[in-house]
Amino acid sequence: MTLDDLEKFVQDKYHRNSKGNIENHYRAKTKVNLVRYADDFVIPANTKEIAEEIQFLVSELLQERGLTLSEEKTMITHIDYGFDFLGWTFRKFKGKLIIKPSKTSIKTLIRKCSTIILKQGKAVTQSQLIIRLNQVIRGCSNYHRHVVSSQAFSSINNTLYLLLKQWAKHRHPNKSSWWRLNKYWHEKDKIRWLFMTDDYSLINIRRIKIIRHPNLQISKNPFLDEKHFTKRRVILKSLNAA
Repeated sequence: MTLDDLEKFVQDKYHRNSKGNIENHYRAKTKVNLVRYADDFVIPANTKEIAEEIQFLVSELLQERGLTLSEEKTMITHIDYGFDFLGWTFRKFKGKLIIKPSKTSIKTLIRKCSTIILKQGKAVTQSQLIIRLNQVIRGCSNYHRHVVSSQAFSSINNTLYLLLKQWAKHRHPNKSSWWRLNKYWHEKDKIRWLFMTDDYSLINIRRIKIIRHPNLQISKNPFLDEKHFTKRRVILKSLNAA
């Protein structure tokens, strides 16, 4: 709530003309805008000098309210070098903006899965382990499936396989690697090497399709452009079902 008028502060400083009206001309000139979620926010700018000015002004604004910018999280960087925001890395490659899952979010997921498999999973059945892992994997995939995540999903899948091999070896230290593979990994619908039981199967995050989220067109009116919104609802419903 303390940051709710931060957007108004940015508009008053960089978007208004001498008459107090907001003009796109000023917005386009400085390219200063605010993107905020709770207490995390990003303010892009056209130059490093403007970015430094914004950081100083925002710091002063927060000090008036008894707050300070986090030294660890606050940074000024060029879009070609990228930055992390809400679990994603935003970076331009050859002039094209690419959004990927951040390395930190991937490490957090792997750490969580490692705890479930190697610590909490020592005394549980394979079905119980699959149920717990699927909850984590499904949450991760639903969040990241709309950005460039194929490489990240493949890396996560490989790491999960190695962790599950350790889990199987802990349960059967005197059996061969081939025996453990045949006991816990099976074939289903012509898909081989699935970590599964008769009732449950571990989600193969590598096979999750990357589907771009349909953008909301601000110019469309739900009363006049009913066809557009109907089509959008169908797309969103299919995404949630998948």
